[in-house]
Amino acid sequence: MTSENPSTPKTDVPPTATPLPPTDLKQTPNNKKRRRALLIVALVVILAAIAWLLYHFMIGRWSESTDDAYVQGDVVSVTSQIPGTVTRITLDDGMKVEAGQPVVNLDVEDAQLAFRQAEAALGSAVRQVRGLRAAANAASVDIRAREIAVAQASADVARRRGLVASGAVSAEELAHAETALAAAQAALAASRDNAVRSRTPIDSSSIRDNPQVVAAAAQLRQAYLGVQRASIVAPVSGYVAKRTVQLGQRIAPGTPLMAIIPLNGVWVDANFKETQLKKLRLGQGVELTSELYGDDVVFHGKLASLGMGTGSAFSILPAQNASGNWIKIVQRVPVRIQLDPKELQEHPLRLGLTMSVKVNLHDKGNGLLPTTTPTQAHATTSAYDSVMARADEEIERVISENMGGR
Repeated sequence: MTSENPSTPKTDVPPTATPLPPTDLKQTPNNKKRRRALLIVALVVILAAIAWLLYHFMIGRWSESTDDAYVQGDVVSVTSQIPGTVTRITLDDGMKVEAGQPVVNLDVEDAQLAFRQAEAALGSAVRQVRGLRAAANAASVDIRAREIAVAQASADVARRRGLVASGAVSAEELAHAETALAAAQAALAASRDNAVRSRTPIDSSSIRDNPQVVAAAAQLRQAYLGVQRASIVAPVSGYVAKRTVQLGQRIAPGTPLMAIIPLNGVWVDANFKETQLKKLRLGQGVELTSELYGDDVVFHGKLASLGMGTGSAFSILPAQNASGNWIKIVQRVPVRIQLDPKELQEHPLRLGLTMSVKVNLHDKGNGLLPTTTPTQAHATTSAYDSVMARADEEIERVISENMGGR
């Protein structure tokens, strides 16, 4: 028999029970979050695909791009035309130089001695020709005198022959007159031969055109060039690089002394894959950016030429793919891009810099290969033009000084 505590109240609340899991698994919180995340990812992928398709059809398919592109340019080597010892170096790496500016000087003593000898030889040749012309004139005068003597002897013989019959002149006197005539005729013939010999070296030519003077003038011109070439000048304008010459160095003709880089004429060689060449044409517009200036500076240019072969085709050891384990590799073809000179002046580039290239395919271009040949030289220099003009001036001076007022 149990006893109840009258002070303890009675309650009808049942004991706490564990809640049952939901019968619909889709309604769990974790599944809801996962489903929402998958929907977002799928939506992003769909939007990205749509954006890529729009970019490809509206922009992407109208351009070809590559970042396998490098700045290239002419590397003009400065060499000597004569042997000599270096006595002066005017410029160093990185300095600016103008075409025709002296960059290296050689010892000029030997060249000056040769020039003085050639100068004296030309003066002597001019004086010899003057002497020959004077001798020719004297021979002409002598011929005239001999002709007069022959005419006088002939008259004496004719006069005595008419007097022999009358006995006024003896036969012996006539014989002496005839002998004198024969001697005068022989002297005239000798004088004429001498005149021919005197006129032969100067026949049909002035002093300046005489072969002896022309040969001596050529020697003087060569000696003058030797003096001038002791001062080695820059063939083009640009910036000095790769200076190897040193003071006191004995150099031979053709020895590279330094290089000059004309940065205002650099170009870009872009190596496109062979699968990208289908729509590339000459003259198409190109946009370029460099790591040096970043995307803020955009260069513009024109597609100047398509390479005549792949890089491997012109390598020293071209690939030989005749073996059985041949594997196809997509080749790259160098494409030259000519840059805008004004933009190059504002933002100079250096050789070897990497560039990102994008070709505008909206431009139909001018075909795959050039159809005309150039009518002008690709590159010229006037750095050496004035040397010959000054040499001719020196020759004219020497000739004038030895003409003797004639």
